[in-house]
Amino acid sequence: MEGVDSEVTGYWAGKRVLVTGATGMVGSWLVKRLVEAGAGVVALVRDADPQSELFRNGDVHRTTVVNGALEEFWTLERAINAHDVDTVFHLGAQTIVPTAHRFPLPTFEANIRGTYNLLEACRLHSELVRRVVVASSDKAYGDQPTLPYTEAMPLQGSHPYEVSKSCADLVARAYFETYGLPVAVARCGNVYGGGDLNWSRIVPGTIRSLASGERPVVRSDGTFVRDYIYVEDVVDAYLAVGEAIETRKAAGEAFNFSTESWVPVTEIVLLIQKLMGRTDLAPVVLDRAAGELRNQSLSARKAREVLGWRHRFDLPAGLPRTIEWYEAFFGRRRG
Repeated sequence: MEGVDSEVTGYWAGKRVLVTGATGMVGSWLVKRLVEAGAGVVALVRDADPQSELFRNGDVHRTTVVNGALEEFWTLERAINAHDVDTVFHLGAQTIVPTAHRFPLPTFEANIRGTYNLLEACRLHSELVRRVVVASSDKAYGDQPTLPYTEAMPLQGSHPYEVSKSCADLVARAYFETYGLPVAVARCGNVYGGGDLNWSRIVPGTIRSLASGERPVVRSDGTFVRDYIYVEDVVDAYLAVGEAIETRKAAGEAFNFSTESWVPVTEIVLLIQKLMGRTDLAPVVLDRAAGELRNQSLSARKAREVLGWRHRFDLPAGLPRTIEWYEAFFGRRRG
């Protein structure tokens, strides 16, 4: 583990912050940190999911909730204008690769239309909005001849989810270059941590299977290499980008965030098995990963040099915290 103390600075006290995707895993953790820092948080919520950590921990009662979807422009305009928003963290998206592969239209609508709707609402109220952070993904880079990805590489997604992220990033760049919108993009790999209830993802899915005494399921052949980053490091990253926009260090820029320790899927599963004491439950390898890149990794050099960001949790530090969260979650649900 490396890095610096992650205490949220006084910078966010009194800020009026809109968080899209507030019921998602990262959104819930971000809202918590912002509320603790004294920010006034406006949460865009499409569906009120009582299983979401935003609802479970009660933070929803410490925010202003705007109900609606990213595809609804006037909902976004109202969220910004009616609540005097000065900062936007755009985390809302359809984030599941197989879902996008099966039926791409809703993914394109949420991830592309949702992004330009939000940025247009920010442009319309540029006298209010001083900083916009767009949460992106390593998928935006698509398939590259060399790894790790750096921010200088072109965005060339090929499959539906990748394309949706490439497009959203380019839209953000266009709003900066054309209108001077103070927007920056944060690209992360596979985010893991407590609160992720998308069981098709390898970390929560494996933990749930092992906790139930079942063999975990691997969709790919198990050799796909991925970049895993703990949710609290991601929150640190988004806040660092938000602060740097005001000093112009980040406006118009994209930043990769990574532990720079890239591992195959089978290694992640084995680590979780060892931590949970269930190495007897061998994974079921389906080898059916359609529309997914085989190997992905990110360089975080720019984030270190420009923002001073450092990750605090490697896998041996982040996975035990994640497992502990899920064990408490399953225990409460059974109780």
